[in-house]
Amino acid sequence: MARDPNIPDAFDVYTVVVLRRPSDAPELSDAELDDLQARHLAYRAELASRGRIVANGPFLAQSDPSYRGMSVFACDAAEAARMSDADPSVIAGRLAYDVMEWWVAAGSLAFPGASGPVGDRREHPAV
Repeated sequence: MARDPNIPDAFDVYTVVVLRRPSDAPELSDAELDDLQARHLAYRAELASRGRIVANGPFLAQSDPSYRGMSVFACDAAEAARMSDADPSVIAGRLAYDVMEWWVAAGSLAFPGASGPVGDRREHPAV
């Protein structure tokens, strides 16, 4: 079978964590929510300062409001899950997450603030 010309020869594979609000998230007072959000943002900022997160931010105007934000991690999926487990909002049950590999055409993204390499260069498995 001929190779599909629409599939790039190489991909950069990134670890992505998508944060979402679970349907059974606990109800908290406004003061508790403010405190939790401050701790969540501080934790994410600390991961970014250590170079573990290279892109991070909330979703707005999305079709599914349970999706809250996304981070690109400079590590493998297991390590990203371990760090996500330690997020104060995940511990509190206000956020859950999904970890995935995101395959994009090699060279199509750059993370100029990263202190080292982000992702792995790979061939498509079907090539």
